[in-house]
Order: sequence, then C-alpha cells, then structure tokens
Amino acid sequence: MKLYYKSGACSLSPHIVLEELGLPYEAEAVDLQTKVTASGGDFTRTNPKGYVPALELDGGEVLTEGPAIVQYLADLVPEKKLAPANGTLARYRLQSWLTFIGTELHKSCSPFFNPASGDAWKAAAKANLERRLEYIDHELAGRAYLMGEDFSVADAYLFTVLGWMGYIQFDLARFSNLVAFQARVAARPAVQAALKAEGLA
Repeated sequence: MKLYYKSGACSLSPHIVLEELGLPYEAEAVDLQTKVTASGGDFTRTNPKGYVPALELDGGEVLTEGPAIVQYLADLVPEKKLAPANGTLARYRLQSWLTFIGTELHKSCSPFFNPASGDAWKAAAKANLERRLEYIDHELAGRAYLMGEDFSVADAYLFTVLGWMGYIQFDLARFSNLVAFQARVAARPAVQAALKAEGLA
C-alpha cells in the first residue's frame, strides 16, 4: 500500500492508523499547489480530486476520503480494535464521530487556510469551533478516548484536527479534557512515529 500525504494535513490521520496497525506501507508526500508527488508524478492521475489522503492499494485501486480509508485499514487488522465490528451500534457511533469531526471541525478550519476568506467567514467558523470543541470536551469527561477506554480511528482524526489549532491561533487551554486527550494521543509510539515521518516531531 502507498499513502499519499501532505505533512500535517488530514492525511496524518490514516498515517497514524497505519503505524498503529503495524501494516507495511509506503508514504509519498504531495505538493498540493502543483499536484506533483515527491517522486515527480502527477498526483491527479492517482486522485483526480487533487487532495490528500489517497491510499493506493496493492492491487492498484485507489481509496480516497480519510474516514473511508481509516475504516478500511482498521478492518484489515480487526484484532487491534481500532474500529468496532461492522453492523454493530458501536460501529455506527464511530462513523458518527468521524462524520462530526469531518463536517463540524475539519471544515470549520478551512477558512483559516484559505487566503480568500473574509473576517466574517472566519468569525463564524471560530464560533462554530468554540461550540463543537466545548461539546467534545464535555464528552471526553471521565474517558480516555472518544469511544471509551480504547483508542480508535476517530481519535486519530480528532488528534490531527486539534493539531491545527495552533496554526489558526485557537487556544485550547480552557478545554482541559481536550488538552489531556491531545497529550495522551501524542504520547502513543505510533503517533510519534507518524509525526516523525512527516517532520512534525
């Protein structure tokens, strides 16, 4: 398998999951401005959408969209329990978290990385982030991870998005459960390995 990524982008989530699972893989960086891979390839031939992550499978097929990729990977090594079994209520709860992180947190960060964004758009996005992060902070009270005591693919995604808060000058200090969660996840050896591979640690 080969993961196409950009350092620190949402592709860090499947990068962490690959490390957690101990699966053999290659990783290749992508310049999202030029759409050129580190080896000089045209990334749009791999993923016509033009963004990361993209996971090229051993058979040549390509899977895109982070939440789909991490669930696919988790199902390859079910004994690692990074995702509950398909068809269970717990699996749908996991999908609920992945959707929430993607639509309510990830996308609310977009204006801060878009030079065309106006102040009003950024203010609305910040207000949304405040509400959503407060909700997650409350949900994390008394538990180690989003789904309870076991680390899941949703935690990898949340950790990735929380890592952007420093770039957009959003102070997490008042969300004590989120701060503790971020430190807990950062200390995991697989997370350290992914961060190091992307030049972030």
